[in-house]
Amino acid sequence: MKVTMVRIYCTEGEGVMQGLLARLHDEYRVRGVTVFRGIAGFGASGEMHSSGLLDLSLDLPQVIEFFEQPSRASEILQDLAEEFAPGHIVSWAAEVNI
Repeated sequence: MKVTMVRIYCTEGEGVMQGLLARLHDEYRVRGVTVFRGIAGFGASGEMHSSGLLDLSLDLPQVIEFFEQPSRASEILQDLAEEFAPGHIVSWAAEVNI
């Protein structure tokens, strides 16, 4: 089955995860979503976000990932495009083993 994979890049400090998860679940009815918490990363600003023994960061990178049927994913991406800066959402075609 053909699907579209979607990855949304943000940081904990942006505070978007809970609201986005609720929308993906309640409004869009996406079948499955995974949130990854990064241990280090940086974006266009070049500011390093990291977690170390001496650094208890609450602004670590997050990746919110899901897959959906291509037409449905396209609708969701159009809605989300207004909420995220260019370059923060990545999508690609994939296949699910069924």
